[in-house]
Amino acid sequence: MGDAVDMAREADHQEVLGWVERVAMFLSADGLPPVAGRVLGWLMICDPPEQSAGQIGRAIGASPAALTTNMRVLQAMGFVSRRTRPGERTAYYRVEEGAWERVVRRQIATLTAFREVAGDGMDLIGPDGARAARIREAHHIFDWMAKVFDDAPPPTPVTET
Repeated sequence: MGDAVDMAREADHQEVLGWVERVAMFLSADGLPPVAGRVLGWLMICDPPEQSAGQIGRAIGASPAALTTNMRVLQAMGFVSRRTRPGERTAYYRVEEGAWERVVRRQIATLTAFREVAGDGMDLIGPDGARAARIREAHHIFDWMAKVFDDAPPPTPVTET
């Protein structure tokens, strides 16, 4: 009976790791290092939600050096927070509450700010010609994006169950 339970746990763990890898590959398309994506994926799905670097490293198969570097990346991006517990020297990491909205809003602000850069390019070379058409296209898309997000309702809060 114990072997069957262990095999079921291992199968479940492999499915979880497969999902974690999907998160990592998705985020790596936007330039996040794969280890950082694995850490974030793991912290999104693990139980308990706070994990030490050792627990995370064992779960995703990452070295302490890789974890240190990638935890800093995730903290700087605002995805992960580091906490300590009274009387313990171990640091614990968790996905920061509201992180996704903050990160997405920052990305939107960065993308829509390019509208100003494109506008400056059109002012620089004038409204006519092939160069102006390429810049106008970029300005048009970033202007559209800014309006879409300005008019969008705020996200509804997610509650834990």
